[in-house]
Amino acid sequence: MRLMLASLLLLTFLGTTSIPVHAQRLSAAERRLVTAVDRHTSEALTLLQRAVDVNSGTLNIEGVRRTGQLFASEFERLGFRTRWVDGAAWGRAGHLIAEHGSRGPKVVLIGHLDTVFEPASPFQTFTRVDDSTATGPGIIDMKGGDVIMLLALRALRETGQLDRMRITVVLTGDEERTGEPRSLARADLWRAAEGADAAIGFEDGDGDPRRAIIARRGASTWQLRVHGTPAHSSQVFSAEVGIGAVFEASRILQAFRDSLAFEPYLTVNPGMIVGGTTIGFMPTTASGTAFGKSNVVAESTLVIGDLRTLTLEQRERAQTTMRRIVAEASYGCSASITFDDGYPPLPPTDGNRRLLAMVDRASRDLGLGAVEAVDPARAGAADVSWLHGRVPMILDAMGLKGSGGHTVHETAHLGWLAAQAKRTALLLSRLAQPTRTRR
Repeated sequence: MRLMLASLLLLTFLGTTSIPVHAQRLSAAERRLVTAVDRHTSEALTLLQRAVDVNSGTLNIEGVRRTGQLFASEFERLGFRTRWVDGAAWGRAGHLIAEHGSRGPKVVLIGHLDTVFEPASPFQTFTRVDDSTATGPGIIDMKGGDVIMLLALRALRETGQLDRMRITVVLTGDEERTGEPRSLARADLWRAAEGADAAIGFEDGDGDPRRAIIARRGASTWQLRVHGTPAHSSQVFSAEVGIGAVFEASRILQAFRDSLAFEPYLTVNPGMIVGGTTIGFMPTTASGTAFGKSNVVAESTLVIGDLRTLTLEQRERAQTTMRRIVAEASYGCSASITFDDGYPPLPPTDGNRRLLAMVDRASRDLGLGAVEAVDPARAGAADVSWLHGRVPMILDAMGLKGSGGHTVHETAHLGWLAAQAKRTALLLSRLAQPTRTRR
């Protein structure tokens, strides 16, 4: 359904995007910018195929580096200074940093080099489906976004506008599976954002070209461990034995649901549970083992889950509630819960809304229609979230649109490559002219 919708939207918008019709909305320099995007779209499509055909599953260190080298050479062609940050300290390939300019507003452009498709995946190559669609690993998540970034920057350079701003590009090598410790894995992103006026991410978002992201929920994981009193099953519920670890875990999970399930933008999900007399858990494979008998009261239970929130305050309240529930153990049982705060939330700030308004204006002026905010409930975690509180204006989902991300059906709508590059180029051009954008 999303594939059909985006195709229909593309046909509708392309039928109304001729420059003469909307020339009164664009300056002469902006019209040259749009023309430059069109002039280089064919070579951008070639670059997209080359990038997709390189396997860069997060744990394929050499593949991520090769992808970084491919994009580094493209940025260097545009006059960017590039450097590779080795990721050995956090167990990953590393990141590509590209910088250009010494004056004007500073903008951080964020993408990533890795995909969820490791070398063992059957999904390995770019395949053209028809004139307007193609499939391939990472084609929308997010090598297409990286190519859009380059296409927009190429147009800015060709029209002489790139020198009016400072651009720092960060293409991380571990967005899909962040290395540890995160304080090292994201240190270069934080440094790149110092003094930035805006940050723009090139994820695909929810796949709808009519929307962009100004708010993302953060993601934390949690582990609940419950211990009961082992005994013959005939003694369950007795004052000496209690209800056992499995019943107690069930009670706690139900209390989580009753307390947290109805707060907007908050979700708590138990993704795996093992229980019995003895249990085991292998974090590297996310799998567990259990031994128990029907006539023995369970001694141990482990639950693995995640928690998603829109703000840090919401996350803290939810964790406090969960800790309180866990502390109220039933007789004969004990329990503990630990949290691992992964990606932070990106709340919808006034600055983010201002940047969205600029994209919306640029899109309308291009004849590409309105752009509105994605419902945060439909926006997962991404690298832009790390910059909340560090950059005053943040926007994401300026990447290539399509469907089937993280599956072997990942499909891109190729017509949106040029359209998204035009939106990006016009947005960056107007960011360098603040008086023009405040209308």
